[in-house]
Amino acid sequence: MTETIYSGLTQLGGATRLPESPEQAQLERVRNPQADLSYAVRFTAPEFTSLCPMTGQPDFAHLVIDYVPDEWLVESKSLKLYLGGFRNHGAFHEDCTISIARRLVEFLAPRWLRIGGYWYPRGGIPIDVFWQTGHAPEGVWIPDQDVPPYRGRG
Repeated sequence: MTETIYSGLTQLGGATRLPESPEQAQLERVRNPQADLSYAVRFTAPEFTSLCPMTGQPDFAHLVIDYVPDEWLVESKSLKLYLGGFRNHGAFHEDCTISIARRLVEFLAPRWLRIGGYWYPRGGIPIDVFWQTGHAPEGVWIPDQDVPPYRGRG
């Protein structure tokens, strides 16, 4: 079999169990075949779920992750499984959002990354969490996240 940039992937193309926690999740990456260009990639997770660490009640968010890759691309199924690992993970909204961004930055070393965590209200207060690694690279089109201010978030 011929070796390709996809040869090392272990989760794509078959049944894979949802990890018990984000720490147990195995992110995977592939070499960026277009690394000579600066371009933006967006992942949207409109049904992200975690648990309140105090009550154990579910929390829900609409996550938008934008990044400008350098040498690596995140494999999307591994990202979906990683995000799914938060389903039984207790952490505040701020911690979940920033932990996701930091892990992706550490794993991919992108040219730039931004995350918007738009959390649905519990107790009547929506919490939105934003972070980015710095200024977006010049000349890269990065659209607004366009998640409306909370009004039933729909």
